[in-house]
Amino acid sequence: MTPHAPGRAGNRARHGGAGVPPRTARGRGRGRGRSTRTAALLTVALLLVGGAAAGCGGRATTHHKPGTSHEQATGSAGTLLDAQDPTGHRLREVPAEGAPQVRLAARPDSEDGWNLQLTVKNFRFTPDSTGGAALPGAGHAHLELDGRKLARLYGPWFHLPAAQVPEGAHTLTVRLYADDHTAWAVAGKAVEGTLQLTATAAAPGQGGHSHTPPPSPPSAPASPSEASADRTVTLSVRDGKVTPAPGRTELRRGERVALRVTSDRADTLHVHGYDKELALPAGQEATLVLTADRTGLFEVETHESHLVLTQLLVR
Repeated sequence: MTPHAPGRAGNRARHGGAGVPPRTARGRGRGRGRSTRTAALLTVALLLVGGAAAGCGGRATTHHKPGTSHEQATGSAGTLLDAQDPTGHRLREVPAEGAPQVRLAARPDSEDGWNLQLTVKNFRFTPDSTGGAALPGAGHAHLELDGRKLARLYGPWFHLPAAQVPEGAHTLTVRLYADDHTAWAVAGKAVEGTLQLTATAAAPGQGGHSHTPPPSPPSAPASPSEASADRTVTLSVRDGKVTPAPGRTELRRGERVALRVTSDRADTLHVHGYDKELALPAGQEATLVLTADRTGLFEVETHESHLVLTQLLVR
């Protein structure tokens, strides 16, 4: 052995053991560090995926998955049938015990038309989750007159203007729907309530009925309910355009506003924030009168054509 051998051996021992170059030892340390960081990143990714999956089972969203229909929205309540209700919505079958129920009653309004009351059992209105999954005993309702849809209802009360009911005998139907727009059903029949309603000519202020005028220009005489309004906003929809151009209608809180709308195609008017709806027959003028008892900015739009007609600015 040469005189320098012990020194070299000592150096190797001090740098990580006999026969192990210092650079190799450090490389292994870096490899272990990279493996540890990779494992940590994979753990975080799995936790994020798991959290997202858990969220899917929580509160229903207000919109269904893009590219799918309302009836394909997730939800395990009941059994989705191939059968449909009279308006083309698929039935969602549930057992008779604990199933949603609804009754419909009407009272003449002192100013115009009728006030309708829905009495429900095993059911709650959920306007904030419409379009989401079908949850047990939750959703909204549709109101029909002689099989023609008048409005979507998000609560137990609804004012039916006389102008929407022609003179004579009629059948009002209210039907319950899940948030995904399937109709709740028992034994293959949609859950609904009906009411016979007879509209007759009545003096202004006595409720009942006032004739729906034939199609006419915006200068048509005002109905009794419209005459009591503080403001009248006249709008028309033709070929997908709104006249006059959408703007803001400023109101003081407590004022009554009449929205007179003529559309060249059948549609439904909706006042956001007030949950007021009005059927718009093709080519006929329709009027919605409401009291601006809430402050804020509220859009008035059409359901089918998705057009903003105006904005109500209530101060």
